[in-house]
Amino acid sequence: MLKGKNAIVTGASRGIGRAIALKLAEKGANIVINYRSNKEKAEELVKEIEAKGVKALAIEGDISNFSEAENMINEAFESLGSIDILVNNAGITKDTLLLRMKEEEFDRVIEVNLKGAFNCLKHASKIMMKQRSGKIINISSVVGLVGNAGQINYASAKAGIIGMTKAAAKELASRGITVNAVAPGFISTDMTAILSEKVREGAINTIPLKRLGAPEDVANAVSFLSCDEANYITGQVINVDGGMVM
Repeated sequence: MLKGKNAIVTGASRGIGRAIALKLAEKGANIVINYRSNKEKAEELVKEIEAKGVKALAIEGDISNFSEAENMINEAFESLGSIDILVNNAGITKDTLLLRMKEEEFDRVIEVNLKGAFNCLKHASKIMMKQRSGKIINISSVVGLVGNAGQINYASAKAGIIGMTKAAAKELASRGITVNAVAPGFISTDMTAILSEKVREGAINTIPLKRLGAPEDVANAVSFLSCDEANYITGQVINVDGGMVM
């Protein structure tokens, strides 16, 4: 499956990122857990992954900072010897309606969710191009496809991720590197846990499968795109949304 492969998962200390890191480890990959502030959770995850018989390494770094992202990627490469899989998962929300949104609330979400993905993509792709192989999976969102009131910053960043995925897929294909995106819908995470029961019910009513997704549902799609079975798939966006925006 992924035995002997080395994967970096950004924003991996909790939620969807944590599920992705665990799933790739189950498939045999060594995992670099990138985190910004939650050292304790990251170190707990390292132990959990090592118990699966693979290597794990936690590297702190704010991926929205160009040089910190570069240092994180280089440290991962030096520690493991190759970078076979990059999952750009790190993201934040600062939701509010357009007329109330402060400039810094827009800028910060773009910096982390979109520029952060670019920073990691740029530095990791240099290494992958020399290897002439690699899998890059960017975590977008269905919000990037259909928009959402109160999330202009987040929707803009996640739509940008889709454009970035397609452009990078075209640029990197000749070097044996695939670039795809996964767009989750409503997934049970810390981000959705703060929603009121009424909002959750309203969301579930828009989903043909009539339930929220689990982080593992997203992890399964990422795992597939990381494997050799997906070698002929690039530039695609796979919605993991229970049919919400088909």
